[in-house]
Amino acid sequence: MRLRRRAAAEAAPPERDAAEASRDDTSDGDATDSGLVPGLGPDADPDPAPDAEPTPGRAPTPGSGIDPGRGDGAPPNFAEGPADVLLQRLELTIRRRLDGLLQGDHQGLVPGSGTEAGDSRTYHPGDDVRRMDWPVTARTQVPHVRETIADRELETWAVVDLSASLDFGTANCQKRDLAIAGLAAVSHLTVRGGNRLGAVVTTGERVDRYPAAPGRLAADRLLRSVVATPRAQGGRRGDLAAALETLRRPPRRRGLVVVVSDFLGDSDWERPFRLLSARHELLAIEVVDPRELELPDVGLLTVVDPETGETLEVPTGDAEFRARFAAGAAAQRQAIARTLRRAGAGHLQLRTDRDWLMDVVRFVADRRRAGSGGASR
Repeated sequence: MRLRRRAAAEAAPPERDAAEASRDDTSDGDATDSGLVPGLGPDADPDPAPDAEPTPGRAPTPGSGIDPGRGDGAPPNFAEGPADVLLQRLELTIRRRLDGLLQGDHQGLVPGSGTEAGDSRTYHPGDDVRRMDWPVTARTQVPHVRETIADRELETWAVVDLSASLDFGTANCQKRDLAIAGLAAVSHLTVRGGNRLGAVVTTGERVDRYPAAPGRLAADRLLRSVVATPRAQGGRRGDLAAALETLRRPPRRRGLVVVVSDFLGDSDWERPFRLLSARHELLAIEVVDPRELELPDVGLLTVVDPETGETLEVPTGDAEFRARFAAGAAAQRQAIARTLRRAGAGHLQLRTDRDWLMDVVRFVADRRRAGSGGASR
């Protein structure tokens, strides 16, 4: 069950141990600059941009939502500053950490006419008879050939779940901010060389669709629009299945579909997700908060489900209750992972208590080593 704390004072996460805190404080920049991160190519910028690394002792910029003293690897809080400033800082961080990870993100790797079916036209002497369109020829009694489309660029569609359950976070950031950061990383990894990026954003109250367009400027406009999406009111559940169906009907050209969600609630999204895998490559970005996996011992806690409005009194002081909650949460996450695996989707989990960019780097590097071409074909 998705739980949201009523009192912020009771929502403080347990302190990290000294080893993890030391690792988080030193992971930004050191691993990248020394070449310790697997998969970083020669195009990566060895010198961070002036604003890419926080400066100890530096005061936050008023009204920007940026705290330069943070070293926890968290994305910016988009609710506390102008979207343009925060997205620019996020882009600098992503570019420094992820540049050079992909080599060849096009579907059509071999020059030629392509294999994607296109329109039919009348036969002309010299056309390849192997491309005869016999159904059209039979209907019209005139010889026709089927043209093909060369997949010279990749079309990426992102389905972003911004329902009320993502307006929650007890660690370094809210899940909503982490979902937007994951979309920004996908944008940086795929939008190049004429590739197109489109998005479907669902909140439970509205579904916004942004047509696929090429270029970095179009991707920046899309990200600003997603950041500006109003937060969903409590008591409404996002319809992820309906958002996935919009990519199936009408059918899109073959490409990459990225689904960003916490995948909680009903599993009615499984069928359209599997049907999409017949035509597209799938990548699922699962956004998780540590309090959804285990509860701290803070006594009697009043919690509310933001998507149903149901309120519960949770006895977190009961060790047996905490153990049953952790076991149920683990079983739920395992079921989600099995569903994604059955659909043949890549599975990237981002947590609000970890350096999300390091998780992206590891995922893309592992996909490259496995010979899958990273986050795209």
